[in-house]
Amino acid sequence: MSRRPSPRSAAPSRHADKGPQRSGNAERASRSGKPASGYWIYGHHAVEAALNNPDRVILEFLATREAAAAFSQSSRAQPQTVERERLDRLCERDAVHQGVCLRVEPLDPPTIHDALERPGPILVLDQVTDPRNIGAILRSAAAFGACALLVQDRNTPQESGAMAKAASGALDLVPIIREVNLSRALATLQSQDVWVVGLDAGGTRLDGASFGKRRVALVLGAEGAGLRRLTRETCDEISSVYMPGNMESLNVSNAAAVALYELARPTA
Repeated sequence: MSRRPSPRSAAPSRHADKGPQRSGNAERASRSGKPASGYWIYGHHAVEAALNNPDRVILEFLATREAAAAFSQSSRAQPQTVERERLDRLCERDAVHQGVCLRVEPLDPPTIHDALERPGPILVLDQVTDPRNIGAILRSAAAFGACALLVQDRNTPQESGAMAKAASGALDLVPIIREVNLSRALATLQSQDVWVVGLDAGGTRLDGASFGKRRVALVLGAEGAGLRRLTRETCDEISSVYMPGNMESLNVSNAAAVALYELARPTA
């Protein structure tokens, strides 16, 4: 269904190049006399991406002797060597930390306008609450060139080790925009000539080629509940991914990956 006239082709996006905005280390935290803050990122890919992100505030870096060798060339920080048992205690139960943990501050969320300075489609999540699903979606967003992930602040988990691990480094590559009112945020996207497409069962078949050069926002709802009524009504159209097999639906992170591929796939 279509809820507004087709917008003009979006102007070419520009990479925002604002340089490092924040940097930090454990010494700053210790001099302040305040209790430990931040949270623990773990796993090689997640830690490496955080170390390579100039906007990420690093508070503490721990690694086993074996894992520390992989980070000997890091220019941001060198790990303190600890026993594996200490890392086991710091991480979530059954976490696969691969012998390395990094305590960091959460990233400052950008505005919608800042995020749209980056190229690519934007992903929108309507009350998806599983941090591992969000991490997997971030990984797909990075793989297929999405500019950002937009979420409703109060119904979306904050950054965490589980989210960072599932994202496999994408948490530091794809910015997360946090907005109080999701429908209002979608209206802001529409005012910027972004075509808002809700993904839900029963919609028309999602066809990336049909959007031409239009900038697209893909909106995905929580598993089971799907898109909320007001979110659905705000979308310009409702589409569904092509599934010729015998399954009626996909996990939200899988649906995001398939939809992003459909937008990114070559048409010639």
